[in-house]
Amino acid sequence: MSYSDFTLERVIQTFDLKIVDRQNLFSSVPEQQSSDFLKETLRRSVPLAIASNSEKARSEMIIAPILIELREQLHEQISIFSGIDFTVDPSQGLNGICDFIISNSPELIILKAPVVAIVEAKKENLNAGLGQCVAEMYAAQHFNQSHNNSLQSIYGTVTSGTNWRFIKLSAQTIYIDLDEYYLSNINKILGILVSTIDQDI
Repeated sequence: MSYSDFTLERVIQTFDLKIVDRQNLFSSVPEQQSSDFLKETLRRSVPLAIASNSEKARSEMIIAPILIELREQLHEQISIFSGIDFTVDPSQGLNGICDFIISNSPELIILKAPVVAIVEAKKENLNAGLGQCVAEMYAAQHFNQSHNNSLQSIYGTVTSGTNWRFIKLSAQTIYIDLDEYYLSNINKILGILVSTIDQDI
């Protein structure tokens, strides 16, 4: 069993989590102005990613440039890991490959705590990716605790690159934003991503 085997119902039952779904969970988060470089990159790459319509294409051509922009905006004080093995506890199914992990550490070679956010790429049906993303977030929570670097909250997003759904894990409660955020408002997406790092926002 691995992260990809978890449905939302299964992860909640397995780890005794409580779920709260609500609209406007991140609506008050301020926007973050995107660079002209990101806008031009997306202008060129989004049509290719959509035409290809694979998770790999969307990850490489849409999601990765946005996360690189995030790192630039945060003055390279975070690290981003793509497609790495994130094995925390195989006995509980907390093992497998994560599409993207964001750590609040500038270390680029070795993943260090605290892990603050998980980004799960799906080419369609974002709801189907919620269980996997929550399992990875729960693993991140335990990874941080095992490294004596606990955070109040872990954040996650399931995204097709063009549509984004955001999730928050605090203690044993999962908060799922029922709103979707669209690439047409990239500044709002960037603002939410920044808020996952700066948790005082």
